Amino acid sequence: MSEREPDMGDGVEVWRGGVNAWECDEMGHMNTRFYVARCMEGLSVLFAFAGLPGLFAPGATATAQVQEMHIRFHREARSATPLYMTAGFSALGESNAEIVALLRHHPDGALAATFRVALHACTPAGDSIVWPAPFAERAATLAMEVPPEAQPRSVKSGPAPSLGGRSALDTHRRIALGSVAASDCDAFGRMLPQKFMGAVADGIRGLTAPLREIVARHAETVPDRIGGAVLEFRIVHVGRPRAGDCFEVRSAFTGADARTFSLEHWMVDPVGGEVWGYMESIAIVFDLDRRKIVGITEAAMAALRPLMLA
Repeated sequence: MSEREPDMGDGVEVWRGGVNAWECDEMGHMNTRFYVARCMEGLSVLFAFAGLPGLFAPGATATAQVQEMHIRFHREARSATPLYMTAGFSALGESNAEIVALLRHHPDGALAATFRVALHACTPAGDSIVWPAPFAERAATLAMEVPPEAQPRSVKSGPAPSLGGRSALDTHRRIALGSVAASDCDAFGRMLPQKFMGAVADGIRGLTAPLREIVARHAETVPDRIGGAVLEFRIVHVGRPRAGDCFEVRSAFTGADARTFSLEHWMVDPVGGEVWGYMESIAIVFDLDRRKIVGITEAAMAALRPLMLA
């Protein structure tokens, strides 16, 4: 099959590569943290094309901080799958920008995932600045409209919910606890977005395993083997943890429909209570043999309802 012809609305190519076996989880497809890592690589290339090479390099005087990231997964990417990413600026302000990126399968161009990223210009120390004039001019030539496939579908928009202190999460389950390593940070010591995603990915089974079992047990056709997958994420970065900072992730099951679970996750400092980040995710129960979603029957919904966050 010949490679899909690029559309002018698809932006410029910013990354190309594939899926390594060690990047895949027990579901047999690329783990969510590596989608975020690919997106961050693509952002560096996009900014370089727009006149700011080395945006995240140690010697940079101007850099950017990701404020929010929205991701939708459209088709799973398994080991050895070749992929490429295109991206462009969907909005550009004096000191902020919004980027849309499309990760596609090669050679047919089928969408693997879509990303929308909001970020703002700053110094390495975190002080807000305006974009350099040459960048603003060149970025305008890399404008890209947000395609329908990248629009939010099941997650909310707007600012993250307010959290009235660490005690407000007592009804949430701790799914991860640890500290931020130097390898989890960018050149300026700030935690990379994929660390939050990875912490959730590593600990999520502590919350969802009982939910998956309920869905499978009450399914119209009971699957032999089940797992889980995520259809959509919204990540809001609130604090800026650095190497050595401690974190915990506390999560809750907040709702369900005929196909999906709604979950929320908070990354906080377990000692001082500072909020590092907030995440919403839309998850499914996955039939590992049929590679299909296991539907949530009325009987399963009745068994799930007492487990939802009130």
